[in-house]
Amino acid sequence: MTALPGETPGTGGTDTPQDAVSPPDEAGAQEPTADADPASDAAGAAEVVDPASTEAAESDAGAEAEAASTEGAPEAEAASADTQGASADTDTEAASTDAASSAPELSEAQAELAAQRELRERIEQRKAAKAAPIAAGAGLSGTAADLLAAVRAVESGEKTGSAFFASPAPAQAPRRPAPAAAQPPRTPVPQAAPAPQSASPEALEAVRAVLVEGGAPEALARPAVGALGEQAGELLRTDPWQLLALPGVRPEQADGFARALLGADCGPDDGRRTAALVGWVLERAALQGHTALDAGDVRAALAERAVSDPDAAVREAVEEGVALLFQEGGDEEPEETEADADGTDEGGLAPDADAPREPVRVLLGLDRYALAEESLADGLARLVNTCEKAADWAEAAAAAPSPSAAELIRTTAAAGLVAHSGGEAARAEPAALIAAARGLGLRAFGAAHSEDGRRRLAAATGDPDTAVTLAGLLSGTQGPGRDEDGAFALDLLVVLDAPQLEVEGAAVLVEALADGARLVLSGDPGVLGSAGAGRVFADVLAARTCPQVVSRTPDPGPIGELVSGIGIGELNQVDAPGKEVVIVPVRDAGEAVHRTVQLVADSVPRAFSIPADETQVITVGHGGAAGTRVLNEALKQRLNPGPGRFGGFDPGDRVVHVPAPGRAVPGVVRSADAEGLHLDCGGVPVVVPQERVESSVRHGWALSAHQAAGMRWPAAVVVLPGDAAQGLSRPWVYTAFGRGERHLSVVHGVDQALPHAVAQVPAQERTTRLRPLLEALPTPDAAS
Repeated sequence: MTALPGETPGTGGTDTPQDAVSPPDEAGAQEPTADADPASDAAGAAEVVDPASTEAAESDAGAEAEAASTEGAPEAEAASADTQGASADTDTEAASTDAASSAPELSEAQAELAAQRELRERIEQRKAAKAAPIAAGAGLSGTAADLLAAVRAVESGEKTGSAFFASPAPAQAPRRPAPAAAQPPRTPVPQAAPAPQSASPEALEAVRAVLVEGGAPEALARPAVGALGEQAGELLRTDPWQLLALPGVRPEQADGFARALLGADCGPDDGRRTAALVGWVLERAALQGHTALDAGDVRAALAERAVSDPDAAVREAVEEGVALLFQEGGDEEPEETEADADGTDEGGLAPDADAPREPVRVLLGLDRYALAEESLADGLARLVNTCEKAADWAEAAAAAPSPSAAELIRTTAAAGLVAHSGGEAARAEPAALIAAARGLGLRAFGAAHSEDGRRRLAAATGDPDTAVTLAGLLSGTQGPGRDEDGAFALDLLVVLDAPQLEVEGAAVLVEALADGARLVLSGDPGVLGSAGAGRVFADVLAARTCPQVVSRTPDPGPIGELVSGIGIGELNQVDAPGKEVVIVPVRDAGEAVHRTVQLVADSVPRAFSIPADETQVITVGHGGAAGTRVLNEALKQRLNPGPGRFGGFDPGDRVVHVPAPGRAVPGVVRSADAEGLHLDCGGVPVVVPQERVESSVRHGWALSAHQAAGMRWPAAVVVLPGDAAQGLSRPWVYTAFGRGERHLSVVHGVDQALPHAVAQVPAQERTTRLRPLLEALPTPDAAS
């Protein structure tokens, strides 16, 4: 079979965003954005491990929980509006938005279940009227009935599916106003970590009873209510395979749970089981960064799980609204010409009789990512087509500090959307753009992935008020706030670290930009992609639907020279007279841990006057003999020994806080009391409630490269033990080696695997739909 993304050789235990449901059969394998696999290898449901024991970084790339983040609520509202009113006019859309804002707030799981019920009702209505032909849909994935028609047409060979999915979005879609119209408050001090939605005691008790009856741990009750809603107990009793919706639960465990509840009434081809498996496979793919998956890969995965008729299982899952079906490639339905009228051309032959046709690729995806990609594509096209393109910024461009900065200013003056790429030194160019736009009287801001990136941007612009974090901008705790229509009160937004943008967050961000605003996506294409699903920056670059500016400013010094070579697949020796780059060979993982502690605690502080708390250790994964867990334990014993009296932490411990899936915020423990654990995260005080400490905080002397992306430290120590060889790739090495500003030490134990990875192991491809969506949109100002 064709291996599913994330199941290809060498991905287990690597620093890729495939987290909590990684294959359990790779020795020592641990996922980069997860600290532990929360489920055991045995097949019984009773062996599902208590999720409270899972360490914090597990939620780093947990795409299945992304809607629970602070950005999730507006995304759910936008997705609901898209599903219910894709063909509605502006007035109807606004009324729907007002109604939604006055309705009681639903949890993400409740909203999803409501949407599924609605889709099923529509399917039944269309089945009742199936005597009438189904017209081609106006939207790419407008209704479940259109998707059902597409399934039948593609599988029967009657049509290629383009009649259902080829219609592009309007060139200038009206922007839906965001629900919040008032100016939000600024950052509170201290900032409380977002708490999970509370569950009623009755719902928890009902779920516990079902879990105990099915042999599953009672500790899954709260996650079950969070994922399935207040009716989780009843839902699990009638459909035990809904247990797969919980993070970390695997199919064999859900099967054991179902057998305990249903007995002989369940089997491998039970429709409830196959539908849940399709959803699980797609969620697993989302952890790898995919927003869709080839239908053949889904069928192969079902066959591996003892499903006798995978084709029928996929068809039923689409009919039930569990998954959406899309088509890529293939020729559009040809328009009839005079030659087509009689089926021949002048030579008497059918036109293009022997011409090969592009094969049709059928994809399956979850509605949340489909709606996000379509909303994002529409929003980007809106920015391109509503921007004033006659702006005269020539004088500002002439005063730019570099030719690349001048080019970026000129390009942004004439475009609503610009893609800017370059290395670390190229960050000065977006800073110059922001300063120039401010000098022209525009409301210009820059948003970075991390607090460290925000500080560096503020230093480059010379104005702290111009720099925000993406999380702070979206939550309203930083930045300009919202205007009377609910859009961001700005004229120009520059997003740095754009490769870290995942598709759902990007859709929310673009949705909140007003008509006529300018957006610049800036980043280094060589670094690792986002922890969440999607490849927004790469898709925008590949689609070429907007002007692109490539920086000509090289990164300076030996580290910059080394990283630049890695970016083109060359691992070169560089001249480092000041020992800016040091290679420390080791024989085994134990020696790697010992030398790492020695470098952080002694060698680097003595040689470069860089204290230990300004040196960051980066390794390939969380597990293994030299993963983040082992390194953090060794570094704590040396740098800040203590009993861990505050949930395993002591004052002075370096930690990483995960306030939402996909976000890793470095911090330091200050104290603890009845309120929770008090952290200092880049100068921002944060209080993590006691019940969330174990799941959202872990030690942070050592990070994975995904967690370190978008941040830099004065010194970095990259640890490459022998068991990490299969986890290396060019983007991983490029990202990890570029985190040190003044010094880079490489604890090297992988022999020739390092140059091999740099030269021959590119980034793992992600299956997404954003690029074809962007290519189908009318963008008259697209780059040639």
